[in-house]
Parts: sequence; C-alpha cells; structure tokens
Amino acid sequence: MTAIAEQTGAWLESFTGQRRAEPWLQELREAAFQRFAQLGFPTTHDEDWRFTSVAAIARTRFGLPNPNWKIEPGDLPTMFFNGRPATAGLPKGVRLATREEMEAHLARHASYQDGAFVALNTAFLDEIVALRIERGAVIEEPLHILYGGPAASAPPVAVHPRTLILAGENSQCAIVEQYVSGTGAYLTNAVTELAVGDGAVVDHYKIQTEGAEAFHIGAMFASLGRSANFTTCSIALGGALARNDVTATLSEGTEATLNGLYVAGGSQHVDNHTTIDHAKPHGSSRELYKGILDGKAHAVFNGRILVRKDAQKTDSKQTNKNLVLSDDATIDTKPELQIFADDVRCTHGATIGQLDAESLFYLQSRGIGRSDARKLLTYAFAQDIVDRIKVPSLRDSLERTLFEKFHERS
Repeated sequence: MTAIAEQTGAWLESFTGQRRAEPWLQELREAAFQRFAQLGFPTTHDEDWRFTSVAAIARTRFGLPNPNWKIEPGDLPTMFFNGRPATAGLPKGVRLATREEMEAHLARHASYQDGAFVALNTAFLDEIVALRIERGAVIEEPLHILYGGPAASAPPVAVHPRTLILAGENSQCAIVEQYVSGTGAYLTNAVTELAVGDGAVVDHYKIQTEGAEAFHIGAMFASLGRSANFTTCSIALGGALARNDVTATLSEGTEATLNGLYVAGGSQHVDNHTTIDHAKPHGSSRELYKGILDGKAHAVFNGRILVRKDAQKTDSKQTNKNLVLSDDATIDTKPELQIFADDVRCTHGATIGQLDAESLFYLQSRGIGRSDARKLLTYAFAQDIVDRIKVPSLRDSLERTLFEKFHERS
C-alpha cells in the first residue's frame, strides 16, 4: 500500500494541475483517477505483466506536456496532430462525434476498472480524437491521426492520447494511428476505442517509432458488430519499453484479422498482449504476429483466443513467429486457447528460430556477402506483414523504414 500511495501522490499533482473539463467528462476523469489510486501500477507479480516490469515508469515523476510541440509532416496527409485538427476539414461522410455520442461510448469499450494504465489515460482525458463515420459511407482516403513526442523532455513528461472511432453500419474506412519519435525520456500512454457497426469494413493501423528512451504503453479495444470485417495491424519499432494490448470482441458472423510486427535491438523491451473474444457464433479470426530480435532485446507475446459457450461454429487461427538474430536476445511467447463451445475449429502455434542456413548459403553462392544475405533474409521475414497493409503510401513508407533499419545493423 505504501508503494501505491507514493505512486498516486506523484500523479495527483499533475491530475489536479490539468484544466477542468465539462461536468460529465470531469466526473469520468475523477472516477478513473480514483480507480488508478486503488490499483497502482502493475508489477511482475501480476500474471499479465510477469515478463514486463514498469518499475522505471512507476518511479519517474512525469510532468504535464507542452501543448505546442511541432514535428515534420509524414508521408500521409495528417488530419489530427496530438488530438487537434490539422486540416481544414474532414472527408465527406466523416464528422466529429457529438457530445452525446462521446458520452455513450467513451470508456465503455476500454474499461478502466481492470487496468491501471487505461485508468490513468482516462483520468487525463483532454484532447480526444472522436470521429463518426456515417452509415454507409465509403471513405477513400485513410484517416491519419498523428501523435508526436516532445522535442525535448527535461523533466520527463507524460502524454495520454485518446482516440474514439465510431464506424456506422455498412461503412468502410481505414484509420492510421502513428506515434513518432521524440527526444529524451517520456511516457506515451495511449488508448483507442473502436465501435464498428454491423456490416462495416474497417482497417486499422498503429505505427510506433518513438524515441530510444521513450516508454510506450498502448491499448486498443474494438467492439465489432454483426457481419463486420475488421483488420488491425500493429508495427512496433521504437521505444526503450513498449507494450501493446489489443482486444477485439466479435459478434455473430464477424471476421477479424490481427497482424503485428515488432523489431527490437540493443536493450529494447517490447510486449504484445492480444485477446480475440468470440462472443457470438459463426465468427472467424486470423492472427499473425512476427518478431525480429537482435542485441540484448527482450520480447513478449501473449495471444489469447476466447470462445464463449454460445459461440458455435467459430473458426480461429493464431500464429506467432520469431526470428532471433543474437545469442543474447530472448522471447517469451504464450499462445492461449480458452474454448467453452464444442463445435469450433481453433488452432494456435508459435515458433522461435534463427536465419535459415540453407537460404544463407544459397544467397552467398550467388555472390551476395554474408552480411547482406542476412539483411535480405531478415527484411523478407518482415515483408510478409508489411505486404498486408492496404494503404499504399503507408506500406511504401514502412518498406523504406525497415530497409534502412536492417541495413544499419552490422
């Protein structure tokens, strides 16, 4: 209790120092902070965090951010930057969510009762990106939401990005959340909620390339309607410590795809926890996460598939593949199946390996040096995930980033 009280005290000053919100939001903030004060930060004694210590976050005193950070524009037209509109308008068929819609959905899909970081994010709700895609709308261009770290962080600051996407029935859209590099030690504690209507088609991408000293804690919760088609892809390349939680709850006839790529070197630590909740019958899900580890990096993958009692005719497949490039890199992988229905088809598997010796020999026999051959094979391993990205400009940008990243390695 003493440790929790110390942690709460360190955050209380920042909590009381932020500007007050309108009554309904302020009430939500206060309830969430009270819950955070009860929970405290997770420790390695908690099953979901036993391979990931957040002690460095818990003992750091983070201040409030400067709202005027600026960064260079990326490859996609940015519609929001750090929670604020960055363009003159939104595409036809997309609008800002109303207060009533926000009250109905905010913190309803991402509950703050069970997670300290979600509670902390909710306690600091401020600049919220809340979008409504109208029923039947087909949005051709991706909705690009950009979050940038501080140009300088002394003392360290914490930012709590919050995104709420409401996709109407039979709508179609692509959302790109991008978290880009800042300088120094800082905390990004992000929460995204998606409510996907019946028959909607939504592609969601999260790209994280934060600074070498940054902490990134992210959680995405998707509630999927009947016969919806939802795809999410997580790309984690940056940060000293990165944690991504992804939860998708499926309705009847829903199709969901969860893809991910994590690349870590040096002393980086990256943790991916996913949950696919088949709550209704006739749901289908596919999951593929791939990791590349070098140096003394440590990665964690925990993928959970839950099939509830009434979710008959579920079809689910989960795969985690890891490429370990050094003797000092480690991976803890744990695929899980929890099945309470009897008419289902579910599989899962995980692999950990090194570069294929025969493939290396083949490339070298064609005149390619050993170092370049290793880089090509590593790039090809990652390319499988990148090729699944449906936004051409984003796919091209990631291809360049990965090519440069792998060619930096010796």
